[in-house]
Amino acid sequence: MVVLVIVKDLAEIASNYFTNKIILKSLKESITVVLYKEGKKNYSLLGSYKLITFKNTLAKVLEKYIANIILKVAEKYRLLF
Repeated sequence: MVVLVIVKDLAEIASNYFTNKIILKSLKESITVVLYKEGKKNYSLLGSYKLITFKNTLAKVLEKYIANIILKVAEKYRLLF
């Protein structure tokens, strides 16, 4: 199954990054877009705008992967109760 291959490869890549203490600069970067809110009377106020941040997709996947590992360990050793 394709998903299992991707997960296996992702796990190997993540393991390599953490073992060698390498965090790619691109994983730390994000793009923020500023959009104005329609119908506001005064666009000189900060509240008239909203920020949308796009994070690196691989970083999101790695964060979720690590969060799942931490959750499993916490549940196994009953650290959340």
